[in-house]
Parts: sequence; structure tokens; C-alpha cells
Amino acid sequence: MTEVHNYMEDIVSDVLDEVLVDMEDSCKCEKCKHDVLALALNKLPPKYVVTEKGRLYTKLSELEVQFKADVIKEIIVAFGAVKARPQH
Repeated sequence: MTEVHNYMEDIVSDVLDEVLVDMEDSCKCEKCKHDVLALALNKLPPKYVVTEKGRLYTKLSELEVQFKADVIKEIIVAFGAVKARPQH
């Protein structure tokens, strides 16, 4: 059986690591990172892929400036929400 995967999880996870470097005043524990990831993913459209071709097509859309800006925006908003009410 072919595996269905939300490629947006990979994208947000990668960008989260990039953004984390600049978020000096935010907690970077695993719990807070997972909370930020979940909040951001809930605001972004899923990108389900099944084949390698689908994965490559989705990867190409990452190159669009607006796409990455939307992901970064949602991560920053999620960091603010987690910082205001940390669950750890």
C-alpha cells in the first residue's frame, strides 16, 4: 500500500528550524516546538502527496516567495500563542 503523507509537515518543520534561530525570547523545548508546529499546520493548507512526482511538484511550490512567507508568518504567529500560554 502506498503511503499518503502531508508534505506540509516537512515544510513547516524545516522552516521552523530556520525561524527558531531568530526567536531568541521564545522557549525552544520539544513541547513548545511541537505546539508551534501543530498550530502552524492547523492554519496552513495540507499538501498531501503519494508519489515521488507529487513530492517533487510540491517541493517546487516551496520556491514561491509568497508560499514561504505564508509559512513563516504562521510559525511566528504560533510562536506568539505558545509564548503567551506555554503548556510545559
